[in-house]
Amino acid sequence: MEGLRVLLVDDEVEFVSTLAERLEIRGMEVLVASDGEEALRRVQEEPLDVVVLDVRMPGLGGLDVLKRIKEMKPDLPVILLTGHSATRDGIEGMRLGAFDYLMKPLDIETLMAKMKEACAGR
Repeated sequence: MEGLRVLLVDDEVEFVSTLAERLEIRGMEVLVASDGEEALRRVQEEPLDVVVLDVRMPGLGGLDVLKRIKEMKPDLPVILLTGHSATRDGIEGMRLGAFDYLMKPLDIETLMAKMKEACAGR
């Protein structure tokens, strides 16, 4: 897991900065995007191992971002984060190509395990 390049996408600034800090402590290189458009630019420009993407964001929502990521880089694993309508959003996300989905509030160890699993298949 050390050296993994992760893109965190979430409009909740405090949440994403805390999560980024916790992943960096564990040896990961973390990039952050606060909206869907920025996330798509990062995916296009940066070599990434995994994307952790919030479903509910203003503007371009997570499911739309997921669709576009899968068009650009079909093999890039995406893990969705959701706090609302988790089952519906998660199932729709999986149908669109997400590796998996997790509920907020997030358990860091569960996220780490999912990222490891997602990257093992690449």
